[in-house]
Amino acid sequence: MAEAGYTVGQIAEAIGAECYGDRDRLISGVAEPQSAGPNDLAMATDKSYAEKLADGQSRAAVLWADADWQAYGLAAAIVPHRPRYAMSGLTKLMDQGQGFPPGIHPSAIIDPKAQIGSNVNIGALTVIAAGAVIEDDSTIGPQCYIGWNASIGTRAFLREQVSIGARVRIGADFMAQPGVRIGGDGFSFVTEEKSGIEAVRETLGDQKGTEAQGWTRIHSLGAVTIGDNVDLGACVNIDNGTIRDTIVGDGCKMDNFVHIGHNVVIGNDCLICGHSGVAGSTRVGNNVVLGGMTGVSDNIFIGDRVITGGGTKVLSSVPAGRVVLGYPATKMDKQIEIFKSLRRLPKLVADVAALQKAVFKSGNSD
Repeated sequence: MAEAGYTVGQIAEAIGAECYGDRDRLISGVAEPQSAGPNDLAMATDKSYAEKLADGQSRAAVLWADADWQAYGLAAAIVPHRPRYAMSGLTKLMDQGQGFPPGIHPSAIIDPKAQIGSNVNIGALTVIAAGAVIEDDSTIGPQCYIGWNASIGTRAFLREQVSIGARVRIGADFMAQPGVRIGGDGFSFVTEEKSGIEAVRETLGDQKGTEAQGWTRIHSLGAVTIGDNVDLGACVNIDNGTIRDTIVGDGCKMDNFVHIGHNVVIGNDCLICGHSGVAGSTRVGNNVVLGGMTGVSDNIFIGDRVITGGGTKVLSSVPAGRVVLGYPATKMDKQIEIFKSLRRLPKLVADVAALQKAVFKSGNSD
């Protein structure tokens, strides 16, 4: 963000929006209408927000199409085609960043065999291992770790305490929030003889007399491959593959505390919300949305454009385009009917009990 801010005209041009009134008015921040100061741009993207303009001091606002900006007493207005989408460009323009200093901090430890591109910033106490490659215009925050032979594409931005394991490959325009961990071993353990878990998978409940045994690690020989333009929220964990890489496609976005298991393959432009998990060897198609706290079982397939509601537990494959909800996941409209039936269940039980009582009395009178 420019030190003094931007003019209304500059902001409108940057986000491809129409501009009315005083184009030269200087804007130093963005705020909600009721708390906006005189130099803030108020986000009044519909009538309910615009009604609160009188409670703040802003003289410029982002409004919706056909809004009468002068009626709100504004000196200037910005009217984008799609206000919510305009938020992406506006917030990027006004983002003040994290204050990471430019250049390479003297406390950073960089192996001589690492390759560092031009205009790369590396924060305090960060470690870059041998063979690691960090391409141009990237920022690696403080206390990060980039492992042996890992590679990160151009314009990456890693917040503090991000860990990238050995051999991980990441494309361009990667963003990782604090605490992201990529390239830990997969959760793969095996018993010397057939285990109770294997028997239960076959019988759906019977352990078939299997004995209790200890667990032996299956090492992860694969790594993780991540495409371009991927954003990972705080504390996302993506495990290495067992033999081949775990794969995350271009344009994927993951919220905080998402876990992607070993050997998972995720397509392009998927949105995975907070506290969701995808178990090992599952394949996820393109443009899939997993609502918060969705759990996906192992070794299944999720088709393109599937959407799961919050808290959904997916135990079997889901065909492309389906919207599912519940535990176990079923079509959303069907699951809502089930929820409605459950709410009626106490009354139904009471009605059946009353009928039984009436029939019992009727039988005694005969």
